[in-house]
Amino acid sequence: MRAEPTMRDLKPALEQRRNDRLYRARRVADSAQGPEMVLDGERVITFCSNDYLGLAGDERIAAALADAARHWGAGSGAAHLVNGHARPHHELEDALAAFTGRERALLFSTGYMANLGVGSALLARGDCAFEDRLNHASLIDAGYRPHVGFQRYRHNDATDLDRRLGRVAAEEKLVLTDGVFSMDGDVAPLRNLAAVCGRHEARLAVDDAHGIGVLGEGGRGSVAAAGLSAAEVPVLVGTLGKAFGTAGAFVAGDADLIETLIQSARTYIYTTAIPPAVAAATLASLGIVEASDDRRARLSALIERFRAGIADLDAEPVDSRTPIQPLIVGSAERALAVSDALLEEGLLVTAIRPPTVPPNTARLRVTLSATHDETHIDRLLEALRRHLVGHAGSSVTP
Repeated sequence: MRAEPTMRDLKPALEQRRNDRLYRARRVADSAQGPEMVLDGERVITFCSNDYLGLAGDERIAAALADAARHWGAGSGAAHLVNGHARPHHELEDALAAFTGRERALLFSTGYMANLGVGSALLARGDCAFEDRLNHASLIDAGYRPHVGFQRYRHNDATDLDRRLGRVAAEEKLVLTDGVFSMDGDVAPLRNLAAVCGRHEARLAVDDAHGIGVLGEGGRGSVAAAGLSAAEVPVLVGTLGKAFGTAGAFVAGDADLIETLIQSARTYIYTTAIPPAVAAATLASLGIVEASDDRRARLSALIERFRAGIADLDAEPVDSRTPIQPLIVGSAERALAVSDALLEEGLLVTAIRPPTVPPNTARLRVTLSATHDETHIDRLLEALRRHLVGHAGSSVTP
């Protein structure tokens, strides 16, 4: 007699993840975002937030949120295409289009959903997606679709992309890349990628989640810093929960792109709009971001201070001039051990392990904010020297 089918037992996989030192756990914050926070009841200096300009706790943005909530309420109540698209959403989209130099912009609930929306709307049977090997998971998922070709080119290698584009015949060739890579902090060679895409009539989509607000004139991001036009980068994705300090994301491009997303992007159509109050707060944040050259200059100075102090560490730094400053230590065990030791000293630095990063490249992902001060940086450097100088095990396998 055949046994009745049973549900898969989930415990063994969880235990294996624990044994492999790959288990993830949440911490509970008891304070607002900032360089110093209370997490799990302990006061720590944080070096792991994406709040690059220190705007998540800015009183002006919080006041704009509160004022808008009194008028618009706490939620949007519906999807954009039903009756959830409020005036603050519309005004923010217009402002983001002007900010990025595009015809139009479209709000999404998260950056992940924005990228998935781009993939679902632009890729059809027989098309092909081309991805940098170190792209964020949301970009990988955006391009990895049924009946669509999928190729990954070597990291930041426009020559490899050129070869791959030349070998594929497809009506739509969609090249997807991060502007600033979230785990390495390096900037994509956007001018070279755009030139290659132009030769092959491929569409270039740049997710500038970690560049918008930080790089370029007025914080317009890595695409603007590279001097590229809207025609050269027809799809621009940005998030609002990092340098902008609020929540949500957007896609900017020409009118045809935005209308295509409105009609076809499932992650836009079938989800509730972000609260109008958040859109109003982001509109206030956008004005602050544009006027924050002083914050960007301070952030750059802190990055240089940190980089000047890591030369003698038994870790492999990445050539990054962005707020993301990884220190590659090799094994997941070593990354966790150093992260735990730093936490004992009141310094929160996240250990990033496979599968988020390739095997043997586990790292301490240090992220800096304009609201850190020199004392914070120096304290971290002193602790890193205690735990990453004169210790074996720093070799990294490519």
